Amino acid sequence: MTTRQKKKESSTVNTATHASPAPAKVNTVKRRSPLGHVSFVGAGPGDTSLLTVRATELLATADVVITELPEHAALVTTDAEVVDGSVGEDGETLTHAARARLVVRHAKTGAHVVRLISGDPFTYSTGPEEALACAKAGIGFEIVPGISSVSAVPAYAGVPLTNRSNREYSVVRVSDARIDWSAHAGADTLVLLSAVDRIGEVAEAIVEAGRAPETPVAMTRVGTTTEQTTLVSTLADIAADATAAGMTSPAITVVGEVVTMREALSWFETKPLYGWRVLVPRTKEQAAGLAARLRSFGAVSEEVPTISVEPPRNPQQIDKAVRGLVEGRYEWVAFTSVNAVKAVREKFEEYGLDARAFSGLKIAAVGERTAEAVATWGIRADLVPSGEQSARGLLEDWPPYDDLLDPINRVFLPRADIATETLVAGLIELGWEVDDVTAYRTVRAAPPPAPTREAIKSGKFDAVMFTSSSTVRNLVGIAGKPHASTIIACIGPATAKTAEEHGLRVDVLAEKPSVEVLADALAEFGAARRLAFLESGEPVTKPSQRRPSSRRKA
Repeated sequence: MTTRQKKKESSTVNTATHASPAPAKVNTVKRRSPLGHVSFVGAGPGDTSLLTVRATELLATADVVITELPEHAALVTTDAEVVDGSVGEDGETLTHAARARLVVRHAKTGAHVVRLISGDPFTYSTGPEEALACAKAGIGFEIVPGISSVSAVPAYAGVPLTNRSNREYSVVRVSDARIDWSAHAGADTLVLLSAVDRIGEVAEAIVEAGRAPETPVAMTRVGTTTEQTTLVSTLADIAADATAAGMTSPAITVVGEVVTMREALSWFETKPLYGWRVLVPRTKEQAAGLAARLRSFGAVSEEVPTISVEPPRNPQQIDKAVRGLVEGRYEWVAFTSVNAVKAVREKFEEYGLDARAFSGLKIAAVGERTAEAVATWGIRADLVPSGEQSARGLLEDWPPYDDLLDPINRVFLPRADIATETLVAGLIELGWEVDDVTAYRTVRAAPPPAPTREAIKSGKFDAVMFTSSSTVRNLVGIAGKPHASTIIACIGPATAKTAEEHGLRVDVLAEKPSVEVLADALAEFGAARRLAFLESGEPVTKPSQRRPSSRRKA
């Protein structure tokens, strides 16, 4: 026993056996909880893809995210606490000071707080005041610049703020301020913020300050989003034109000769599917790549799952097949869908197996997507159709059984419970024996919410993309038939036939059974449709804005 331990023991015994006076007071220092850190992050002008890399990194590690707009919540993909920084607990709009206190309060808990601010934190925002409050409270902070709507919105409208002839621009926040417009008479370009409600008064004042009434004006509302609308006018007519067009805030107005360049430089609002609302009967996970492709064409996709994938009712069949695969019972494994690959992989994990179990086997995939799913296993498919990516296309390339070259004559075919018998019959005809195994079941998904069902039936969707016959049957079954004005796009002939059997006119058919090719085909249709409007001198409208009385046959 050490000397220190003996002293401690002795002290303990004395305290326990002898009465003693009240112990002397010991001065203790209260531990302060560590202060957190605040990241003031620019959320950009509206288009979420304009978020900076640094902003994305900080959102991924935040404990608390304080938002400014309702749409900011969608930027948070972790389990961070999301706090609405626009209104208080009483439902009243927060003042600048109240919002600053909110930020400081959360930071004092020791949390990493991300304060999302529209546009740029230090440009026409409350960022400076909130950062100052953090500084006074001794809380560390950082500023992550964002793309300001001052430059982004005109850029999305195809209006440069400067060019070789116009080298200067001035930004004026109008709102309810009293402005000396003569001070801006020399600027080549004026960028007006919060000017919609006073545009008539402002335009007159700018003319009085020396600008010509014919000076071009571009007013863009909800810029960088697929609801963006740009009105081009002049100082003399902008007030009447803005009223007629129903222009409302938020909007940015550009005054100057640079506006004339929009006719040649408009790139966003001229996309082939600009503003289209496209229904995709798939889950969000399945439609991720397709959603990005549609977004590149200017469309907004909305996913509605029509199929739910579940294990087979009797798993003994797939269990036996997997054991046979390990024991060398098969020469080929034929995957006819991504779901089949997933089902077999899950069964492998259940048995503690990995890709080595496929050693010596040949792998066939019905298409490129299925082959990509197989590749995630580190395996390259030996056979993928060179032509049509379907069971029929796979059979056209499948070699007949040769008892001299093929040591085993059996094929393992994991598939859905409702798959067709085309592949099985074709393989038997080629001399192969087939273990046709139900690896998973496809069941009809639950109906979508009532507003979505109503939008489908009333024509509020501009297009529907069907990626299989089952998506046609199930969508009609759980949500009803799409409206006659809705553009119907199908991934292949079989899907198109099913659509027609349900009374739908097929407007777009993909040349190859690929969702990317289908999206491209829909974009080509949209571009041709837009061109037809322009050539006829009519305003370009979306399919949801027109209501034909009935759907014509294909």
